[in-house]
Amino acid sequence: MTPEDFKDLYVRELDNLQKEISNLDERNLWKTGGEIKNSPGNLCLHLIGNINGFIGNIIGKTGYVRKRDEEFSLKNVPKEELLESIAATKKMVEEVFDKMDADSLKEDFPVEILGKRNTEYMLAYFIGHFMYHLGQINYFRRMV
Repeated sequence: MTPEDFKDLYVRELDNLQKEISNLDERNLWKTGGEIKNSPGNLCLHLIGNINGFIGNIIGKTGYVRKRDEEFSLKNVPKEELLESIAATKKMVEEVFDKMDADSLKEDFPVEILGKRNTEYMLAYFIGHFMYHLGQINYFRRMV
């Protein structure tokens, strides 16, 4: 894959996240129930934090400071604020991938996660993680 391929994937999935959050009624954004422990709002915060932390800060050197605990503990963030964060994350992703070259994908990822892996492997892992949680949001939205 190329940086352009990854940019296309991440932008597409951020657009899908934006659609899911837009289509959720604000009163359902922070609901949980039964075996569902993470609300769509918290999953959205988690996806934004993950992408800004790993792609923005680690690869793009944006200076983003991730507060992972808050991704799951914050509640009642206005829907509009979530949508603005998604848009800002999309812009950051485009900028980071536009600056990457194909050779950088073969380099070791700057932080060891899952053992020593190259950047291409980790970017594939992160998009899989993103899609998993996006599917949870989609399922929850259709359920309510």
